[in-house]
Amino acid sequence: MGARVLTCLMIVVIILNAIAAAAGLALFAVAIWVAVDGYKLYPISSVSGKDDIFAAAWIAIFTGFAFFLTCIFGIFAALKRSRALLMAYLIIMFIIFLFECASAITAATNRDYLVGNSNLVKKQMLQYYADSSTKGKDITQTWNRVMEQAECCGADSPKDWLDYNSTFRQTFGTTYPWPLNCCNRLSNFEVADREGCIVGKSSAMYTKGCFQFIESVLSRYTWAVSWYGFAVLMFVFLTLVISMIYYMQLD
Repeated sequence: MGARVLTCLMIVVIILNAIAAAAGLALFAVAIWVAVDGYKLYPISSVSGKDDIFAAAWIAIFTGFAFFLTCIFGIFAALKRSRALLMAYLIIMFIIFLFECASAITAATNRDYLVGNSNLVKKQMLQYYADSSTKGKDITQTWNRVMEQAECCGADSPKDWLDYNSTFRQTFGTTYPWPLNCCNRLSNFEVADREGCIVGKSSAMYTKGCFQFIESVLSRYTWAVSWYGFAVLMFVFLTLVISMIYYMQLD
Protein backbone atom coordinates (compact mmCIF):
# COMPACT_ATOMS: atom_id res chain seq x y z
CA MET A 1 0.00 0.00 0.00
CA GLY A 2 1.28 3.49 -0.88
CA ALA A 3 2.70 5.77 1.78
CA ARG A 4 -0.01 8.35 1.14
CA VAL A 5 -2.85 5.85 1.61
CA LEU A 6 -1.16 4.46 4.73
CA THR A 7 -0.93 7.98 6.16
CA CYS A 8 -4.63 8.57 5.45
CA LEU A 9 -5.46 5.28 7.18
CA MET A 10 -3.36 6.32 10.16
CA ILE A 11 -5.25 9.62 10.40
CA VAL A 12 -8.58 7.75 10.32
CA VAL A 13 -7.39 5.44 13.13
CA ILE A 14 -6.31 8.43 15.20
CA ILE A 15 -9.64 10.23 14.70
CA LEU A 16 -11.69 7.13 15.52
CA ASN A 17 -9.66 6.51 18.68
CA ALA A 18 -10.03 10.13 19.74
CA ILE A 19 -13.84 9.86 19.40
CA ALA A 20 -13.83 6.47 21.15
CA ALA A 21 -11.79 7.97 24.00
CA ALA A 22 -14.38 10.73 24.43
CA ALA A 23 -17.19 8.15 24.29
CA GLY A 24 -15.39 6.10 26.95
CA LEU A 25 -15.17 9.13 29.24
CA ALA A 26 -18.88 9.78 28.70
CA LEU A 27 -19.66 6.15 29.58
CA PHE A 28 -17.49 6.52 32.68
CA ALA A 29 -19.47 9.61 33.78
CA VAL A 30 -22.88 8.08 33.04
CA ALA A 31 -21.99 4.89 34.94
CA ILE A 32 -20.92 6.95 37.96
CA TRP A 33 -24.32 8.70 37.87
CA VAL A 34 -26.06 5.31 37.99
CA ALA A 35 -23.78 3.89 40.72
CA VAL A 36 -24.30 6.97 42.92
CA ASP A 37 -28.07 6.31 42.66
CA GLY A 38 -29.39 9.82 43.11
CA TYR A 39 -32.96 8.51 43.43
CA LYS A 40 -31.87 6.11 46.22
CA LEU A 41 -33.69 3.07 44.80
CA TYR A 42 -30.87 0.58 45.38
CA PRO A 43 -32.62 -1.12 48.36
CA ILE A 44 -35.55 -2.11 46.11
CA SER A 45 -33.22 -4.03 43.81
CA SER A 46 -30.89 -5.20 46.59
CA VAL A 47 -33.57 -6.87 48.72
CA SER A 48 -34.53 -9.09 45.77
CA GLY A 49 -30.91 -10.12 45.25
CA LYS A 50 -31.13 -8.73 41.70
CA ASP A 51 -29.01 -5.59 41.89
CA ASP A 52 -27.30 -6.33 38.58
CA ILE A 53 -28.10 -2.88 37.15
CA PHE A 54 -25.78 -1.35 39.76
CA ALA A 55 -23.20 -4.13 39.33
CA ALA A 56 -23.25 -3.39 35.59
CA ALA A 57 -22.71 0.30 36.36
CA TRP A 58 -19.53 -0.50 38.33
CA ILE A 59 -18.25 -2.60 35.42
CA ALA A 60 -19.04 0.28 33.04
CA ILE A 61 -17.08 2.69 35.26
CA PHE A 62 -14.03 0.47 34.75
CA THR A 63 -14.60 -0.14 31.03
CA GLY A 64 -15.39 3.51 30.27
CA PHE A 65 -12.14 4.76 31.78
CA ALA A 66 -10.23 1.80 30.36
CA PHE A 67 -11.52 2.64 26.87
CA PHE A 68 -10.31 6.22 27.34
CA LEU A 69 -6.80 5.22 28.41
CA THR A 70 -6.44 2.46 25.82
CA CYS A 71 -7.62 4.70 22.98
CA ILE A 72 -4.97 7.27 23.97
CA PHE A 73 -2.44 4.45 23.82
CA GLY A 74 -3.86 3.44 20.42
CA ILE A 75 -3.28 6.96 19.08
CA PHE A 76 0.33 6.77 20.27
CA ALA A 77 0.75 3.32 18.67
CA ALA A 78 -0.70 4.57 15.37
CA LEU A 79 1.61 7.58 15.31
CA LYS A 80 4.61 5.35 16.01
CA ARG A 81 3.49 2.91 13.27
CA SER A 82 4.59 0.08 15.56
CA ARG A 83 3.07 -3.35 14.93
CA ALA A 84 4.00 -4.50 18.46
CA LEU A 85 2.28 -1.53 20.10
CA LEU A 86 -0.76 -1.87 17.86
CA MET A 87 -1.04 -5.58 18.67
CA ALA A 88 -0.96 -4.78 22.40
CA TYR A 89 -3.59 -2.09 21.84
CA LEU A 90 -5.89 -4.48 19.91
CA ILE A 91 -5.64 -7.21 22.56
CA ILE A 92 -6.38 -4.83 25.44
CA MET A 93 -9.29 -3.23 23.57
CA PHE A 94 -10.79 -6.63 22.81
CA ILE A 95 -10.65 -7.63 26.49
CA ILE A 96 -12.32 -4.37 27.55
CA PHE A 97 -14.88 -4.85 24.77
CA LEU A 98 -15.89 -8.21 26.28
CA PHE A 99 -16.27 -6.72 29.76
CA GLU A 100 -18.48 -3.94 28.42
CA CYS A 101 -20.61 -6.48 26.54
CA ALA A 102 -21.20 -8.25 29.87
CA SER A 103 -22.12 -4.94 31.54
CA ALA A 104 -24.62 -3.89 28.87
CA ILE A 105 -26.31 -7.31 28.64
CA THR A 106 -26.52 -7.63 32.44
CA ALA A 107 -28.23 -4.26 32.86
CA ALA A 108 -30.70 -4.87 30.02
CA THR A 109 -31.83 -8.30 31.24
CA ASN A 110 -32.03 -7.33 34.92
CA ARG A 111 -34.29 -4.36 34.21
CA ASP A 112 -37.03 -6.62 32.82
CA TYR A 113 -36.86 -8.85 35.90
CA LEU A 114 -37.27 -5.94 38.31
CA VAL A 115 -39.87 -3.81 36.58
CA GLY A 116 -41.43 -6.02 33.94
CA ASN A 117 -44.58 -5.63 36.06
CA SER A 118 -45.40 -4.32 39.52
CA ASN A 119 -45.72 -7.68 41.27
CA LEU A 120 -42.13 -7.98 42.54
CA VAL A 121 -41.97 -4.39 43.77
CA LYS A 122 -45.39 -4.75 45.42
CA LYS A 123 -44.42 -8.01 47.13
CA GLN A 124 -41.28 -6.42 48.58
CA MET A 125 -43.24 -3.41 49.81
CA LEU A 126 -45.87 -5.53 51.55
CA GLN A 127 -43.28 -7.84 53.09
CA TYR A 128 -40.67 -5.37 54.29
CA TYR A 129 -42.37 -2.01 54.84
CA ALA A 130 -42.51 -1.33 58.63
CA ASP A 131 -40.44 -4.46 59.32
CA SER A 132 -37.84 -4.04 62.08
CA SER A 133 -35.04 -5.90 60.25
CA THR A 134 -32.20 -4.10 58.49
CA LYS A 135 -33.79 -4.84 55.11
CA GLY A 136 -37.12 -3.65 56.46
CA LYS A 137 -35.66 -0.34 57.64
CA ASP A 138 -33.97 0.23 54.26
CA ILE A 139 -37.15 -0.55 52.33
CA THR A 140 -39.27 1.59 54.66
CA GLN A 141 -36.98 4.59 54.24
CA THR A 142 -36.89 4.09 50.48
CA TRP A 143 -40.67 3.86 50.14
CA ASN A 144 -41.21 6.86 52.44
CA ARG A 145 -38.86 8.90 50.25
CA VAL A 146 -40.50 7.69 47.02
CA MET A 147 -44.06 8.35 48.23
CA GLU A 148 -43.20 11.89 49.30
CA GLN A 149 -41.02 12.67 46.30
CA ALA A 150 -43.34 11.25 43.61
CA GLU A 151 -46.57 12.02 45.56
CA CYS A 152 -47.80 8.46 45.26
CA CYS A 153 -49.01 5.63 47.47
CA GLY A 154 -48.48 1.88 47.19
CA ALA A 155 -47.18 0.12 44.11
CA ASP A 156 -50.31 0.29 41.93
CA SER A 157 -52.54 2.40 44.21
CA PRO A 158 -53.37 2.94 47.91
CA LYS A 159 -55.63 -0.12 47.66
CA ASP A 160 -52.50 -2.30 47.78
CA TRP A 161 -52.41 -1.67 51.55
CA LEU A 162 -56.03 -2.83 51.88
CA ASP A 163 -56.25 -5.71 49.42
CA TYR A 164 -53.20 -7.66 50.59
CA ASN A 165 -51.83 -8.80 53.91
CA SER A 166 -48.71 -6.86 54.88
CA THR A 167 -46.23 -6.27 57.68
CA PHE A 168 -47.60 -2.74 57.94
CA ARG A 169 -51.13 -4.00 58.61
CA GLN A 170 -49.87 -6.52 61.16
CA THR A 171 -48.01 -3.72 62.95
CA PHE A 172 -50.65 -0.96 62.90
CA GLY A 173 -53.86 -2.97 62.49
CA THR A 174 -56.81 -0.71 61.60
CA THR A 175 -55.30 2.42 63.17
CA TYR A 176 -53.81 3.45 59.81
CA PRO A 177 -55.03 1.85 56.58
CA TRP A 178 -51.87 3.07 54.81
CA PRO A 179 -48.67 4.90 55.81
CA LEU A 180 -48.99 8.59 56.63
CA ASN A 181 -46.47 9.22 53.84
CA CYS A 182 -49.43 8.65 51.52
CA CYS A 183 -51.02 11.84 52.87
CA ASN A 184 -50.85 15.24 51.18
CA ARG A 185 -48.30 17.57 52.72
CA LEU A 186 -48.17 21.28 53.49
CA SER A 187 -45.23 23.41 52.43
CA ASN A 188 -43.56 22.64 55.77
CA PHE A 189 -43.96 18.89 55.04
CA GLU A 190 -46.56 18.41 57.78
CA VAL A 191 -49.58 16.22 56.97
CA ALA A 192 -52.30 18.51 55.58
CA ASP A 193 -55.38 16.57 56.72
CA ARG A 194 -54.56 13.55 58.87
CA GLU A 195 -58.15 12.51 59.58
CA GLY A 196 -59.20 12.96 55.95
CA CYS A 197 -56.23 10.88 54.80
CA ILE A 198 -57.00 8.08 57.25
CA VAL A 199 -60.62 7.80 56.02
CA GLY A 200 -59.45 7.89 52.39
CA LYS A 201 -60.52 11.34 51.14
CA SER A 202 -58.96 11.71 47.70
CA SER A 203 -58.26 15.39 48.36
CA ALA A 204 -56.21 14.50 51.44
CA MET A 205 -53.97 11.75 50.04
CA TYR A 206 -51.99 10.62 47.02
CA THR A 207 -54.12 8.36 44.85
CA LYS A 208 -51.68 7.22 42.16
CA GLY A 209 -49.32 4.26 42.56
CA CYS A 210 -45.53 4.55 42.80
CA PHE A 211 -44.63 1.80 40.37
CA GLN A 212 -44.58 4.07 37.34
CA PHE A 213 -42.03 6.32 39.05
CA ILE A 214 -39.85 3.38 40.13
CA GLU A 215 -40.07 1.83 36.66
CA SER A 216 -39.09 5.09 34.96
CA VAL A 217 -36.04 5.61 37.21
CA LEU A 218 -34.74 2.05 36.80
CA SER A 219 -35.37 2.29 33.05
CA ARG A 220 -33.28 5.47 32.93
CA TYR A 221 -30.49 3.68 34.76
CA THR A 222 -30.75 0.79 32.28
CA TRP A 223 -30.72 3.10 29.25
CA ALA A 224 -27.67 4.86 30.62
CA VAL A 225 -25.62 1.73 31.29
CA SER A 226 -26.99 -0.69 28.70
CA TRP A 227 -28.10 1.13 25.58
CA TYR A 228 -25.46 3.83 25.70
CA GLY A 229 -23.00 1.02 26.41
CA PHE A 230 -24.19 -0.82 23.28
CA ALA A 231 -23.74 2.38 21.24
CA VAL A 232 -20.16 2.72 22.49
CA LEU A 233 -19.52 -0.94 21.68
CA MET A 234 -20.71 -0.49 18.09
CA PHE A 235 -18.35 2.44 17.58
CA VAL A 236 -15.45 0.65 19.30
CA PHE A 237 -16.03 -2.36 17.04
CA LEU A 238 -15.68 -0.11 13.96
CA THR A 239 -12.54 1.41 15.46
CA LEU A 240 -11.06 -2.04 16.05
CA VAL A 241 -11.79 -3.16 12.48
CA ILE A 242 -10.10 -0.08 10.97
CA SER A 243 -7.19 -0.45 13.40
CA MET A 244 -6.74 -4.10 12.36
CA ILE A 245 -6.64 -3.08 8.70
CA TYR A 246 -4.02 -0.46 9.55
CA TYR A 247 -2.03 -3.04 11.54
CA MET A 248 -2.02 -5.51 8.64
CA GLN A 249 -0.74 -2.87 6.22
CA LEU A 250 2.29 -1.97 8.33
CA ASP A 251 5.63 -3.51 7.49
